[in-house]
Amino acid sequence: MEQDESLKTKLIQETAQFPWKELLRHFATGSVIAVSAELDLVEVALQMSKDNKDQIAQWLTSGEVTKVSDLQAKAWLDDNASLWTVVVRPWILVQQRAPASGAGVEKPTLH
Repeated sequence: MEQDESLKTKLIQETAQFPWKELLRHFATGSVIAVSAELDLVEVALQMSKDNKDQIAQWLTSGEVTKVSDLQAKAWLDDNASLWTVVVRPWILVQQRAPASGAGVEKPTLH
């Protein structure tokens, strides 16, 4: 359990926003994974780091975690989107969060 907390802290520290256009070369290699805004980006990264196949399969089946489609990539490019990212080799997890009205975008935190 303590090891999970340590890994979560590390993942939070490595989470940052990047413009989608800076991630395009990674998208071209098929290594970018989209995480639904309803999920905790850090928790998904943690479960992938731990190779929790059952949980990952559940998210893939529900569509909450998917490879970024060409259509989504184009939409993010057209919108000049900035996405939250965290690397879980060989993947880059990305998540688009809608900013609260009148507020800046907050960094993902533990739920």
